[in-house]
Amino acid sequence: MADPEIQIEVGEGGAVGDVDMGETEAADNGVDDSGLQDIEADSQPRRTFLDYLKSPMVELVIGQGDEATSLTAHQGLLVQCPFFVEACSQFSDGAARRVINLATEDLDAMGCFLEYLYTQEYFPRLLGPATSASSTLERDPSFDIPDSTGNAILRHARVYTLASRFGLPSLRSLAHAKIHRTESTARGEIAYARYVYKETAMEDATIRRPVAAFWANRSYVLRHEAEDEFRRMCLEFPQFGFDVLSLVLDEQEKRKARTEAAASVATPGGSARKRARISNI
Repeated sequence: MADPEIQIEVGEGGAVGDVDMGETEAADNGVDDSGLQDIEADSQPRRTFLDYLKSPMVELVIGQGDEATSLTAHQGLLVQCPFFVEACSQFSDGAARRVINLATEDLDAMGCFLEYLYTQEYFPRLLGPATSASSTLERDPSFDIPDSTGNAILRHARVYTLASRFGLPSLRSLAHAKIHRTESTARGEIAYARYVYKETAMEDATIRRPVAAFWANRSYVLRHEAEDEFRRMCLEFPQFGFDVLSLVLDEQEKRKARTEAAASVATPGGSARKRARISNI
């Protein structure tokens, strides 16, 4: 994630030793150099990765009870997210222990989140630009290809929703790119669709619309591979069934409009001659 601070770089002609002479010349020429002083006062040194590592350690408690797991991370990296800016603001400067409880978060997704904060990526890595259709994911030996359980695609879906809650759009975009590069079966796609419609907001079209479009375009084939799961999904999440049906009907209307347009071109109207009336005279 890009550092929000601004660094003003000094060119070769702006050596510090020339400042006094420049001020004298400016005074002789009647030039006001107060603007340069303001810029110099506002400039701040670039924050290095070492600066992040010097920041206090924060303990993140994932889960609860006997299932709770403690992870640690540097506060300087965590506060890139608005969620942790608010959480860390509760700590006093001299706090000996800094603890944030995240009882409902997924442990694997949190691991991916922390890996991203430190490396700007998480496993499996995206091989190529996120905007390129030819980009792929590196092989993850823990999942089959294609994944029949849905767990491979659910990993990225959980990272997506976690990044949304924490306010880290760069990680959210990366997870979204990985979702669409994960091979899955019909049952795996149903598991993913169920998670999306359960865990995301109705207005989140970025992740919901592709799910509905996938089933609208392929449901006539895929529903036979997972018919029972597809039926349960529609009954459990009526919005899913409505979204899929709406896209199917939209496509039918477009197909009908194209057919009518093609027919009107083949038989142009207004050019036919009227049949002559028969006179009784």
